[in-house]
Amino acid sequence: MNVFQSYQLIPATTNTMNKANHFSKDLNFLKAHTNIIVLQEGESALAIAPQFQGRVMTSTTSVSEGPSFGWINKKVVEAGFLSEEERKGRLENQIYVFGGEERFWLGPEGGQFSLFFKPEDDFEFSNWKTPAVIDTEAFTLVSKTNNTATFEHQCELVNKSGAVFKMRIGRSISILNKASIQQIINKTFSDNIAFVGYQTNNKITNIGKKPWLPDTGLPSIWLLGMYKPSPETTIVIPFKAGEDDDLGPKVNDTYFGKVPEAYLEVNEDVLYFKGDGTKRSKIGINSKRSKGIAGSYDAVGKVLTLVTYNAQDASNGYVNSAWEYQDEPYAGDVINAYNDGAPEPGVAPMGPFYELETSSPAAALKPNETMVHIQTTIHLQGDEDELSAITEATLGVRVDAILKSLEG
Repeated sequence: MNVFQSYQLIPATTNTMNKANHFSKDLNFLKAHTNIIVLQEGESALAIAPQFQGRVMTSTTSVSEGPSFGWINKKVVEAGFLSEEERKGRLENQIYVFGGEERFWLGPEGGQFSLFFKPEDDFEFSNWKTPAVIDTEAFTLVSKTNNTATFEHQCELVNKSGAVFKMRIGRSISILNKASIQQIINKTFSDNIAFVGYQTNNKITNIGKKPWLPDTGLPSIWLLGMYKPSPETTIVIPFKAGEDDDLGPKVNDTYFGKVPEAYLEVNEDVLYFKGDGTKRSKIGINSKRSKGIAGSYDAVGKVLTLVTYNAQDASNGYVNSAWEYQDEPYAGDVINAYNDGAPEPGVAPMGPFYELETSSPAAALKPNETMVHIQTTIHLQGDEDELSAITEATLGVRVDAILKSLEG
């Protein structure tokens, strides 16, 4: 049996304010099946799962009656961790897809320095397996306030080339107030806009006795956010205009085969990519092109989502996660976006959901050195004219341009 067949096809969300999509309902469900930490700032709130590596499972603009923005795989959360016998023939034998709108991961996924393939294995899906540290191992809560939760974990990983990484992981999650959000987006907004925002500070430290070297592979911090799609969700990524010879291609759109034109529109300095959960496809932006921000707009719920990260020196490049032996293992992307869909005809999707992702540079760390990657996630919901002013200030385009994109 194909491992994807254990998931039923679920229609994409048609109304992000539907009562079934309330944060309170998702929160009650999560609390029934795992330990949950809630951070709250005014009406906005986050639900965090220590057992699932301190991931932000979902967030809301109103803890009592607001929408729930994170995609949660309730079937997998409800089943919990399975025995070895129960996992046979199931996707859980390779990864627990719990969902969550921001999770800590490690790269690279593919290539000769992959953390997901054994040295002797070919790059086939049946050989792909998520390391336990980002799949089944809980992170330890070391401190908590009303606004911040901090986690730690230690692990040892071996990549496909046999290099060993003894690593300490740190992850701190802070919910943001309105003033902080306005400072980050460099734009004020009125009480007509409901908001929630949070920032995560993520660290990996080399706690071994040997340096991590490019010749034997380098890890990176990789943050992935899984969001509920709608038929009218469009991902928007601005990028630096310029010649390919100087900056590289505008977009890498061949992760799962060429993205169809109906799902991707690439202009001189901005691209539009569908986030409707109907076509499995992925894109990437390299560090020379990136403006440090990606976003999405759900025209059904009038929700603007923005994701930013800390730009920093990347003297060793960014890891390449393509499933192949690579001529350029450090020519990877810094921003990715993914639209879920059936992996093959007749097979249900994992979600559906869509993702916004960011990565740190490749971490060439000496003993006791640390790499830090900071990501900020913001959801704004309300008056479309006011949201349009925010999209123009942050993404370089107004809402009407987003709505008109991908029409053909």
